[in-house]
Amino acid sequence: MNAHTAVLKKDITPPSGHPDFGDYEIVRRVIEKISLDYRDQPSLEALAAEVGETPTGLQKLFTRWAGLSPKGFLQAVTLDHARRLLDDGTPLLETALELGMSGPGRLHDLFVTHEAMSPGDYKTRGAGLVMRYGYHVSPFGIALVMVTDRGLAGLAFCDPGGERAAFDDMAGRWPNADYVEDIAATAPYAARIFDPERWRRDEPLKVVLIGTDFQVRVWEALLRIPMGRARPYSAIAEEIGKPAASRAVGAAVGANPLSFVVPCHRALGKSGALTGYHWGLTRKRAILGWEAGQTAA
Repeated sequence: MNAHTAVLKKDITPPSGHPDFGDYEIVRRVIEKISLDYRDQPSLEALAAEVGETPTGLQKLFTRWAGLSPKGFLQAVTLDHARRLLDDGTPLLETALELGMSGPGRLHDLFVTHEAMSPGDYKTRGAGLVMRYGYHVSPFGIALVMVTDRGLAGLAFCDPGGERAAFDDMAGRWPNADYVEDIAATAPYAARIFDPERWRRDEPLKVVLIGTDFQVRVWEALLRIPMGRARPYSAIAEEIGKPAASRAVGAAVGANPLSFVVPCHRALGKSGALTGYHWGLTRKRAILGWEAGQTAA
């Protein structure tokens, strides 16, 4: 029995009882309500009733989580508020994020230094690679963090009950690697990834990209998209010198193993439309709204 098989038989025990995790579950439901009913512009009172909170309690909780109010989030990511700014042809989501959320104020982004494994390393599907993993509380639910001795290699998200599926998804990318549960190894990465105050150019986050040459080029292009901005697949295809490869770019974006850090959530479909996100479209909206709050600070 190899190490990978042994890990799959273990009970997965994600973090629980943490107030921030409960916050995300409430925020997730509010974002889902906004996403479904944005045309009706739901009031704070209606959103609070949906999740069993008082309007004041929801206002404080959501603002603490996202850095902006539910109304501010609605303005930042819904098509209703963006539609009036579309006359110049700006993509929908990019327009929404321009609603005062990406001005000259304090701007944080993840500063990373990355290296790519060689094509030969990738073809071995992780053989000889030790992948340490752990589950951590994050602003976007449970985060599965995977690291190697060269840096962060995987970041996925899930909700309670989805831990094993998230692990299987990530481990299936490198099936020949040895997987070791090691919270001590992954905790420092989780702490840095989700704390904007620790996003510093002089202490970059070390990341290793494990993919095909084409995928790595797409992921490197994603790293160049600033927070508070968005870019369609076609523009990414142009940037990497493959203007006819928009569909392949979309596939590479979907295969990104480093969600959030390599910002695949900032990639858009045709005409600037929000497209599916590997870890859920509601989570994608949550991440974009959270980033809008950071750029507005």
